[in-house]
Amino acid sequence: MAEEGIRLNKYLADQGICSRREADRLIASGKVLVDGKTAEIGQKLWPGQTVICQGEKLSVSKEPGSRPAPVWLIVNKPRGIVCTTSHKDRAENIVDFLHYPARIYPVGRLDKDSEGLLLMTNEGDLVNKLMRSGNAHEKEYAVWVDRPVTDEFLQKMAAGVWIEELEQKTRPCQVRKTGKYSFAIVLTQGLNRQIRRMCQVFDFQVVRLKRVRIMNIELGDLKTGGWREMSKEEYREMVRILEEKGSTNLPYASRIKPESGKQEVKHGEKNSSNERTD
Repeated sequence: MAEEGIRLNKYLADQGICSRREADRLIASGKVLVDGKTAEIGQKLWPGQTVICQGEKLSVSKEPGSRPAPVWLIVNKPRGIVCTTSHKDRAENIVDFLHYPARIYPVGRLDKDSEGLLLMTNEGDLVNKLMRSGNAHEKEYAVWVDRPVTDEFLQKMAAGVWIEELEQKTRPCQVRKTGKYSFAIVLTQGLNRQIRRMCQVFDFQVVRLKRVRIMNIELGDLKTGGWREMSKEEYREMVRILEEKGSTNLPYASRIKPESGKQEVKHGEKNSSNERTD
């Protein structure tokens, strides 16, 4: 144990409970106890103390600085599943849906009504680097709308859109037509329900939204509801991109285990809807 102890939010992130940012929110809301007392933001933890987070007692047999084996999963989230670790929503959350044997949590959010690529991990520190919007990480989406896609619509979307509700203009982005009612879009920011809001400005309604790529990580042919382990090559490239953008200089790439080729599918779900997908 380091003589100066370890911050509670870092401990929670290291144990795969949540990111440091989410840990601070839990602490601020009084959902974390240390030795039976309500924890405080910035509090440090020492060996032998008992931590209870949202009613769950954490193991204190190891020193606070120890970490579980790193886990990175690539998940194809179905619609109707929420990207939280709590049970405040009536809908099933992604953690309960996967039933993964280790503590993991989603990297960022994907709306309940959206589907597709979601990263899940227990690496709290690296999640912080990924979540910084200023790093402009690319995220690609396949989008289906209720009206024929026009060149004028695509040009306006690509140029950036003023969203009145958020009092903000979106960054210029890459957009291309993929069908009569569909297009692909690459964003470098993550405003709340950004694509849906952008489309609404031009009187287009999104009927289906699917994330297919985050930086170098692609969804590929992973089945809806399925997951696979991130390969060592994918992990190294992701870290390289983060380092290139000045996001991190941490030697994470040596910690991830080689890909086992394992792919899991839960419920055997298929994409089913009456939405236009051409």
